[in-house]
This record gives sequence, structure tokens and C-alpha cells, in this order.
Amino acid sequence: MKNQLPIVALIYDFDGTLAPGNMQEYDFVKAVGVEDKNQFWKENAQLSKENNASEILSYMRLMIEKSNNPDNPRPITRNTFTNYGKSIPLYKGVELWFEEINQLGKEMGVQIEHYINSSGLQEMIEGTSIGKCFKHIYASRFMYDKQGKAVWPAVAVDFTGKTQFLYMINKGVAEVSSNKSINEHMADDSKRIPFNHMIYFGDGATDIPCMKLLRQQGGFAIAIYEKDNKNQFKNTIDLVERKIINFACNADYSKNGDIYRTVKAIINQIKLLDEHKQAIDEFNNLQIENYQKTKSIKSSIDGKNNSQESSNAKDIKSSKKNPYDAQVKVNKVNRSDVRFNINDELLWLILNREL
Repeated sequence: MKNQLPIVALIYDFDGTLAPGNMQEYDFVKAVGVEDKNQFWKENAQLSKENNASEILSYMRLMIEKSNNPDNPRPITRNTFTNYGKSIPLYKGVELWFEEINQLGKEMGVQIEHYINSSGLQEMIEGTSIGKCFKHIYASRFMYDKQGKAVWPAVAVDFTGKTQFLYMINKGVAEVSSNKSINEHMADDSKRIPFNHMIYFGDGATDIPCMKLLRQQGGFAIAIYEKDNKNQFKNTIDLVERKIINFACNADYSKNGDIYRTVKAIINQIKLLDEHKQAIDEFNNLQIENYQKTKSIKSSIDGKNNSQESSNAKDIKSSKKNPYDAQVKVNKVNRSDVRFNINDELLWLILNREL
């Protein structure tokens, strides 16, 4: 059964948006026997540069390589990552956010759905205390063999790849492997969640393509920053000045905080725009219906007039100067050769007294 409530999608980056810091600051690389995380990321940057490769793919490949070190084999599994995810700290109010904002949505007459759109590891995000709060997690992840060992990157998400997931949410496609569903044409009114019902939360440069796309499509973008993080705040100011975002909020998800009040205001705006669109659609449909009805009446009148004109035609042939001749010529104009809009044609009919 089709959901009667309009859906509003809240789409989050993870690192720096729901959790402080970024993936590179976590100690999960220790899982593959790497003690110096800074050295690991330095090596990854060099590997990426030498091969002109994505840094996301490079670090995932490098982790597998390190885990298969014959001198110190450390096979990495899904559980390896989910266990590290359990230790990831979250911003203030995040753990209660989902329940509170879902309740707000019910009170406002909309259904809230939550999505992750991140370059981070899906397995680690699933391991956090909020891992089960999302409709779907779109993020980088590994491919595993039958023994559960990570053998190859399955999905690597960079800043441009993130926009793909917005289209998937728009169409209601969950699986990355569903290429046909992602690319096939779909009428706008058949899409599960319109772009103007989406709110994107991000914190940095990797989120800019998603933010710009949503704003262009009538959606909304919120930049999250830590008020004590000068570099992050500087980046946020840049997003504001470039008009890439609608709002900038301090990283506090507490009830009645900036983020909560901002999302509430956006939901109000979405509802008002929907009601406005509905009113316009009803007005336009009524105009079309009225026009078609008027045309039908006119066709009926034309049928009667044509019958009368044919009987009178014989009477006017003998008259050399009959004022009715001009009217006959008007009636014989092929209207398919003249293009009108609805109001112009109605005006034409009125002026010619055919209504």
C-alpha cells in the first residue's frame, strides 16, 4: 500500500558531520598490524599519486595488502570493522536525534527517513550505536570471501560518486548493483522521494557536489561545523559565501538546538511548497477542464450552425453583394493553421460571438 504521508529524506555524511574528526584519525588501521597510522596514510597518498588512483581505492587495497603480510598475517573481516565502529564517538545529541526528529516528523505530518552518504567504511558505520537508525547506508565497503575475509574493495565512494546515491534515493533504489534501475527513465511523479524533499548534512569539500545538486533541484543543504574548529568553520564560511548551502549549524543535535530548529523550519517550508504546488495544479487542471468543456459546447453549436449555413448557402448565391459573404469566409478559416494559447483562443471565440 502506498504511503500516504510525504517522505522527507535526511541524508548525512558521517565523518565531521555525525562524528568528530575523520576516518584517517581513527585507529582501525591497527587491525591490519599498522602501528603508525600517519605513516600508513602517507604511504597511501604516495601510492595514489604514483598510480593516478582514487585515494579511497588505494587505502582499501593497501589495507588488504598489509593484512596479508606473510610475516604478520592479520586477516580483516566484517567483524573487525564493526568492532572498531563501536568505539567511534558521536557529536552531542546524535544518539537521541533520530527518535526525536522522527517524532517531530509525525507531529508535522511527514515521514522522516535517514540515509548515510559517506566515503567512510560502511562496516564501521554499521558498528556504531546509531548503525541501525538508517534506511540505507551508502558508503565504501569491502568484498568478502566465503570465510568472511576482506579480499577486494566492493564500493569506493569519492566526492563525485556521492551524487549517484542522491539519484538512487530519489528513485528508491537501494543496491549499487541495480544498474538498470538507476539509469532507466522514470517520470518525476513516479520517483519515491523528490529532490525538494531532501535535506543534506555535510561538513566539507567532499560534500559540495551533493549540496549544489540538491540546491539546484530545490532541495536543502546544511553545513555542520564545530565552533572551536577554526579550519572547519573557515570552510563553512566559504560555503555560505558561495551560496552552496542554505544553513550552517554548530554540531549539536540536541532537541531544540540549531540543527533541530533548522530541520523543523525546512519541513515547514517543504509542506508549504507542496501545498502551493497542489493549489497551482488544481487551478491549472480546472482551467483545462473548463476549456475542454467550452470547446465541447462550441463544437455542438458549430454543428448546428453548419447545418443552418448549408441550407442558407443556396439563397445567397444569387446575391452579388451580400454582407454574409465575409462571415462565410471567416468560418472557412482552417484553425489548425493558427496557433493559440488557451486564453487567446477563448478571446477569439468571444470576439467572434461563437460562445
